[in-house]
Amino acid sequence: MSGNDGIRATFSRRNGDFLLNVKLDLPGRGVTAVHGTSGSGKTTFLRCVAGLERAGSAYLSVNGEVWQDERAGVFLPVHRRPLGYVFQEASLFAHLDVQRNLDYGLRRVPAAERRVALDQAIKLLGIEKLLQRRSDTLSGGERQRVAIARALATSPRLLLMDEPLASLDVQRKADVLPYLERLHDELDIPVLYVSHAPDEVARLADHLVLLEAGRVVAAGPTRELMTRMDLPLAHGDSAAAVIEATVNRVEPQYHLSHAGFAGGQISLLNPSLTVGQRVRVRIQARDVSLTLQKQEGTSVLNIFAVTVTGISADSPGQVMVGLDANGSTLLARITQKSADALQLQPGSRVYAQVKGVAVLG
Repeated sequence: MSGNDGIRATFSRRNGDFLLNVKLDLPGRGVTAVHGTSGSGKTTFLRCVAGLERAGSAYLSVNGEVWQDERAGVFLPVHRRPLGYVFQEASLFAHLDVQRNLDYGLRRVPAAERRVALDQAIKLLGIEKLLQRRSDTLSGGERQRVAIARALATSPRLLLMDEPLASLDVQRKADVLPYLERLHDELDIPVLYVSHAPDEVARLADHLVLLEAGRVVAAGPTRELMTRMDLPLAHGDSAAAVIEATVNRVEPQYHLSHAGFAGGQISLLNPSLTVGQRVRVRIQARDVSLTLQKQEGTSVLNIFAVTVTGISADSPGQVMVGLDANGSTLLARITQKSADALQLQPGSRVYAQVKGVAVLG
């Protein structure tokens, strides 16, 4: 990162016994996820970025614009920071319909400074049919989509999202995620996305910050950090690898798409993809099995030649195995007995197997 590109954030703030002490250089575009357990400082960090909390020692610049520099006596208050903020709860005006909720966001920005057209935000979030409905008649997922559209209507230079899906059930969350992916793909606005859910991080984030007890444990590309076996994300039932692939064949009769990546071909249940489309694929470690020889006559669609890069204890009786597939990283969570039976060690050449129904993309 050079010049004025990116987000530079340094905050040191004490709240009682808790100390937030972070220094970060983040990308100036795409989605950066801020991940950590409850109490790690995720929301405090976001509130400092927004100016809702003021750190005594702080510096913040967003793509060349300085919003805070305590040494120089610079502190833009919240209302002067060109940002959008989406909270866990949508916080819409219950007595207004959706259109008037959106108009409220639009009025905050002079016409000459509007960078996101309201029609564009409405289309991106798929809320065209909701405009005349009162906000108190919407489902949780619909309310969040309207809240995001309202935040975009302010034409922010930075979008902050604090656990925007945490209050939704599994189905509502699944309904909203595709719209968040569209924002990622179609809008050139940097997003700081706070989440404790690894599946959201894997699906949406380009860059990842791991917080623990107010400090940065690691920061870097999501694909690298999710499979680093010295980090907590690469352990437990939710451990997964993220692979970027390009669709090269679609079989609609089987509801399958096939995509190429560094390690070979991967097949997944998603018939709506098109040839040439880039796709982000998530493979959970618990869905990967290992074999010494390539299997024939099997229902498993995805079989990759891989090299073992490391083995680490996971939960009792289980180990996490790091795998290199020609430059792409995978994880396999298997029993200690299986690891011993296969005589696995760093450098071992094996085959990774993943059922097509287990590939998430």
